[in-house]
Amino acid sequence: RLAARSVSERIAEELGSSLGELVGYQVRFQDMVHQQSLIKVMTDGILLTEVQNDRYLNQYDTIIIDEAHERSVNIDFLLGILKQLLPKRPDLKVIITSATIDTQRFAEHFTMNGVKPPVVEVSGRTYPVELRYNPLASYEDDAGNVIEQDIPTGICDAVEELMHEDPFGDVLVFQIGERDIKETAEALRKRNLKNTEVVPLYARLSMADQNKVFQTSQKRRIILSTNVAETSLTVPGIKYVIDPGQVRISRYSVRNKIQRLPVEKISQASANQRKGRCGRVSNGICIRLYSEEDFNSRPEFTDPEIHRTSLASIILTMAQLNLGEVKHFPFIEPPA
Repeated sequence: RLAARSVSERIAEELGSSLGELVGYQVRFQDMVHQQSLIKVMTDGILLTEVQNDRYLNQYDTIIIDEAHERSVNIDFLLGILKQLLPKRPDLKVIITSATIDTQRFAEHFTMNGVKPPVVEVSGRTYPVELRYNPLASYEDDAGNVIEQDIPTGICDAVEELMHEDPFGDVLVFQIGERDIKETAEALRKRNLKNTEVVPLYARLSMADQNKVFQTSQKRRIILSTNVAETSLTVPGIKYVIDPGQVRISRYSVRNKIQRLPVEKISQASANQRKGRCGRVSNGICIRLYSEEDFNSRPEFTDPEIHRTSLASIILTMAQLNLGEVKHFPFIEPPA
């Protein structure tokens, strides 16, 4: 939702129109699209609901699916629906974009009559980013127990290291969730950093508080964000990134028959995406709070959601959207 709003505002600004005229956005419970709008930015869920009422998506001549590498179940459904739709609507243009995408697999998925779709690589306008690995330190207490440094302390130490480099550049810190953001904010306040402002960013914040992220300030900003800042939106003015390398991912436990939200290590693609968040305005530094060996041992891409969610929800959604038999649906990577 945050991304749909910020992207549509930016496109409207580029086109010199006000939001809701040429460019609108639609998210759940909020529709800012008018009759004269030519571009509509929406969440994947909204597009899926539209497929129910407009099977051939006749009101669109071009569909762009951005951040396709996130491979949520909704995106996998949309990729399958579009594959079925393209032979029936040869005039429809489909563009799939992402910074860390498995281009080979996507191109094969959309190959028709032996014709592969073109893969266009656009190099990002980025400055060089220096990568530093600062694994969390371990130390022994008086009783001889080995204690690992906690993440908030590791983040505070990395922030101080960056302050010696440059007292002004804004820092983006990736966090697992709201609770971690509050703990780190508290730890940073205790350090009494001069001329520094701590800005939290997570989904439950009010719109006014979320918008603070887009307002630059005279002070150095430390933005503590969940992985919404990894792909969904670009925070302006970021010069440095601190990445603890963890994320909360939903997984279905077959044994317990419940959907869980364990904390896991991020994939290499996610880590590179986070690194790319700095180096947009000038040379950047990305500090990873884990070792290079740890990075190299991680999987290359994040598991698609369809491989780690309850298939009951998939089957029910397919029945609701009238997508036919599960075994005949053209999934990009069908579940087992």
